[in-house]
Amino acid sequence: MKIAMGCDHGGLTLKNQVKQYLEENGYEVVDFGTTTYDSCDYPDYGIEAAEAVASGACERGIVVCTTGIGISIAANKVHGIRCALCSEPLSAKMTRLHNDANMLALGGAFVGVNLALEIVRVFLETPFSEEAKHQRRIDKITAEENKYGPRQ
Repeated sequence: MKIAMGCDHGGLTLKNQVKQYLEENGYEVVDFGTTTYDSCDYPDYGIEAAEAVASGACERGIVVCTTGIGISIAANKVHGIRCALCSEPLSAKMTRLHNDANMLALGGAFVGVNLALEIVRVFLETPFSEEAKHQRRIDKITAEENKYGPRQ
């Protein structure tokens, strides 16, 4: 599975730890940056990673900023993205089962590396349930999103 990753300076340490874990476990990672601790803007990296997922170039995405909030908001502006901010494994499981989320956001200052790696593992290993009620809800979200068209 090919994973898009992006972060700002506040998420760099955790992104690098997650990236190493993914590569050690056979995932292909496309890293959209940042690669330095210089102050930068999370939308630049979160949106680029989200565009890779939305286009199909990557199957899933993981984005990190200090809180995970800003970068998840930015990623969710990309047409076709369902990015969930998770701070524990149960949320990661439920967002895959019920929402078929295709991106995960983490807060670099809020979750430690061991917890983050468990969240990532659960997110990547949990399939969408494909239950009719969950698909119906996702279809409603998609229909609303389609009213506004894809990001230009």
